[in-house]
Amino acid sequence: MKEFVEYIVKNLVDHPDKVRINEIGGTHTLIIELAVEKSDIGKIIGKKGKTINAIRTLLMSVASRNGIRVNLEIIEDQEPKEV
Repeated sequence: MKEFVEYIVKNLVDHPDKVRINEIGGTHTLIIELAVEKSDIGKIIGKKGKTINAIRTLLMSVASRNGIRVNLEIIEDQEPKEV
């Protein structure tokens, strides 16, 4: 699943070398965390969330064939603020 998401996302963004994907597996559920360059987040989400919803739909289709559930989350890197 990780390779599938990585292939799709790297072909959408301007900085494919900055794509980071982390898989967190459970017994019947898989959580995929996706982090990209800040300037590429809009390309992953798309207008009104259509792109990310399409990626999630593809993931759910592949996952259901394997009998598992998948959750895709976009992680935004938060830079520490100085006090």
